[in-house]
Amino acid sequence: MFEAFVTICMLAAGPVSPLPGETCRIALLPGFAAETQATCEHASRLAARQPAGVKAEGLPFCALRPRSALAFSEAAPGVFVHRGKVAEPDPANVGDVSNIAFVVGSRGIAVIDAGGSRKVGEEIYLAIRERSTLPITHLILTHMHPDHVFGADPLREAGAAIIGHANLPRALADRAETYRANFARLIGEAAFLGSQVPVPDGVIAEPEMIDLGDRVLELRAFPSAHTASDLTVFDRTSGILFAGDLLFDTHTPALDGSLRGWIAALSRMKGFSARRVVPGHGGPLLDWPQAAEPVERYLGALEADTKRALDDGLALGPATEVIGRSEADRWLLFDLFNPRNATIAYTELEWDP
Repeated sequence: MFEAFVTICMLAAGPVSPLPGETCRIALLPGFAAETQATCEHASRLAARQPAGVKAEGLPFCALRPRSALAFSEAAPGVFVHRGKVAEPDPANVGDVSNIAFVVGSRGIAVIDAGGSRKVGEEIYLAIRERSTLPITHLILTHMHPDHVFGADPLREAGAAIIGHANLPRALADRAETYRANFARLIGEAAFLGSQVPVPDGVIAEPEMIDLGDRVLELRAFPSAHTASDLTVFDRTSGILFAGDLLFDTHTPALDGSLRGWIAALSRMKGFSARRVVPGHGGPLLDWPQAAEPVERYLGALEADTKRALDDGLALGPATEVIGRSEADRWLLFDLFNPRNATIAYTELEWDP
């Protein structure tokens, strides 16, 4: 099978061909797969498509489909899961620092989260095509954070409708420029080329079902918790819950919403009929509801320590040095994320009566 590719470069003044020192890379263009190179090239050149935010050097070309660089394991029949690296985004991992999954029904495929760059999204597409020729009908984004959304465009180009929480469009629009600048800096311009903040095609506020054909996914939206845009996905067939970043394993939980809302969300999720769970980081497949216990313990420590710091009259700066410290040896990246979590917890609880 052949796939279409194009050389993309950063937008710059001057001719289309790369300038000295200009950043370029070869990008996959989903949607033009064909049995022959000629058929693939004819279709891709007629479409004249290229990723947004970049310029193309020359016409698209076609080559034999490469193998995906992302490893997916089959967690259950028709359920494939990739474990992102427990690390900060950098040029070596090109933003592959969060878990990704796809679920195969009899009529279509749903992808759950898209990774942190267009390059990661292209690799997801290739991984899917190694296993199925069914249409990719949905991309479900579990929340707004850039390591889960920047790979969306290749999946949309492959035919997926992007679905998210009702708060997701505004959350992404408000943070688009910051997310672009920060992720380009973290993973490097070459890896980030072609990555765009997605615009969802549909949103949910109430529970909603997606029928993939003989397989139903249940989507549930939550009030502010890990973020203000969290949703979960439950696959009835396998009994697997995809928790997004409402659940962390190994990686220090990251609070960007409401501490008490997150504690309440975990309590609600423990009532779901899931048997296993895919967290947003770590795992990638854990027993449920047992997997909630470490995160509940950590969030409980944040709450108790913040209350104690406020009762003792500690200002924000000194308080962040003690809040949550009892959990330091239990999580990776603790010194990067815990001070931020402590700041948000302190700000949320300081006006309690």
